[in-house]
Amino acid sequence: MAYKPQYYPGTTSIGVNRRKHMSGDLEKLRDISDADIVTIMGHRAPGADYPSTHPPIAEMGEPDCPIRQLVTPTPGAAAGDRIRYSQFTDSMYNAPSIPYWRSYWGAINCRGVDPGTLSGRQIIEARERDIEEYTKVQMDSEMTDPALATMRGCTVHGHSLRLDEDGMMFDMLARTELGSDGNVYYAKDQVGIPLDKKINSGKPMTEAELAKRTTIFRCDNISFGGPCTAESRTFDEGLLALHHMWERRSKWGFRPE
Repeated sequence: MAYKPQYYPGTTSIGVNRRKHMSGDLEKLRDISDADIVTIMGHRAPGADYPSTHPPIAEMGEPDCPIRQLVTPTPGAAAGDRIRYSQFTDSMYNAPSIPYWRSYWGAINCRGVDPGTLSGRQIIEARERDIEEYTKVQMDSEMTDPALATMRGCTVHGHSLRLDEDGMMFDMLARTELGSDGNVYYAKDQVGIPLDKKINSGKPMTEAELAKRTTIFRCDNISFGGPCTAESRTFDEGLLALHHMWERRSKWGFRPE
């Protein structure tokens, strides 16, 4: 009998979306070119050689090791690429992904990565050609809404602020802008350096589409236990599982006899 991973509990649309992100079963919504992804990341010029930190593994004469025989290196590791990153800020106003779920997606579906989660941003580090591939998956898929999720390598503030009048998430460095054609354009790379040419990242989702695709529980959309004002609430299995883990974790930490 084949093992079927149980990624996340719950029957709400939030639980379903979280399972989709964790499993990598993502819908592709747009196709941003490889060159544009590289330009937004800002680590190298499109078409330039990949800088390396060591020779290709095949040329290094590494000692025999059973782990090396079991684990095939990623393309970036095999070539000796340097480590680079992409970092996203996702709005709390029903952005499709939230920081922990970008990290879960990376840790489960991407090889040779180091995901990091903070309150308002999420970073994944990996070998350069590998992180470019992983970043494109995020930018092209339902994980990212152009108006409510931005690649921000620094000055990430904005995830918890009210949206601008045009529905865009606030960005102190103004990396993205809403064009007259309804598409969102990157005018700067992820660390705020102006681009020679603006990059089209696609049209924003409607509010209804965001509410359907988001992975965040909110009282004004899908809450943990039905309407927040209800006298009696039935908590989602996701919250019950969370309480169960924290209770066991706390009791284990105190070492009850």
